Amino acid sequence: MTDLTTDRLLLRQWRDSDREPFAALNADPAVMEHFPALQTREQSDDLIDRNIPELDGRGWGLWAMEVKDTGEFIGFTGLNVPTFEAPFLPGVEIGWRLAKGAWGNGYATEAARAVLAYAFGPAGLSGIVSFTATTNLPSQRVMQRIGMVHDQAGDFDHPRVEDGHRLQRHVLYRITRAQWESTQ
Repeated sequence: MTDLTTDRLLLRQWRDSDREPFAALNADPAVMEHFPALQTREQSDDLIDRNIPELDGRGWGLWAMEVKDTGEFIGFTGLNVPTFEAPFLPGVEIGWRLAKGAWGNGYATEAARAVLAYAFGPAGLSGIVSFTATTNLPSQRVMQRIGMVHDQAGDFDHPRVEDGHRLQRHVLYRITRAQWESTQ
């Protein structure tokens, strides 16, 4: 698996020491405001356990994110293959989730840019999508800052969110390799 680095961040394989802070992050109502439910410790650990072999085998997945200067684990960013049905799939999604204490520092944007460089470089991908609940304006701003374009025709009701739930409607953003290369 490949570690990714930026000026301030290390995107790396998950460690056992990440489990406790990751579970706390996933149980934080502020962090999970745009998700249908908080995650239990078991669900949080399962997400880590699924990503360890993906990073090792495929070379990409959801990387654990750490601040280089302090070694502090602050969340994840990376690439994921969605497993639900939607008109824009199959595809590869970029996503992130950061602890509340890490918000407002530009970490999500910095890490996502490194992930896109990997996706369109060594991983050889031709396009990336990202999606979130319509209410999640901070994540939409990250999508815009990394060069993604809102595909309004692709906006959708997430099939894994209960009908009528305030988070059911999702926006879809896209970026192709050519779009990304034009900004480099």
